[in-house]
Amino acid sequence: MSVFEQIDRVLLTAAIVLVLAAGLLLLVRIWRGPSMLDRAISLDVIAALIIAGLGAKSAVALDSFYFPIMLVLAFLGFTGSVGIARFIAVRDRPQAVTVIAPSPAAPPGAGGRSGDDAGSGSDAGSGPTKEDPK
Repeated sequence: MSVFEQIDRVLLTAAIVLVLAAGLLLLVRIWRGPSMLDRAISLDVIAALIIAGLGAKSAVALDSFYFPIMLVLAFLGFTGSVGIARFIAVRDRPQAVTVIAPSPAAPPGAGGRSGDDAGSGSDAGSGPTKEDPK
């Protein structure tokens, strides 16, 4: 085994160890995640770690069999992330607050009921009314 092959083997082993350590840390984040968004992001990163692990396996075995599988997993991870982001964006959208402005206060004597335009009483309190010219 040449020096370059030994360096290659050491680097690939280190990459596999780092991928496994990152996977364990992500499992902890999924377990303890304070919010649903943390868990969703962790699952997305796990998909990326699976792709990295398959790439490392392909590099160790000198085999390109897993490349199409990695491509499909990348596509599924992306679409899953977009779907989760849209779901969370709709769920966390702030509710529109409708503010009802109070009606302007009528001056004293305005809007009062006089004897000839009293009507049936069904419009009582419906807002300002026209005053009779005198």
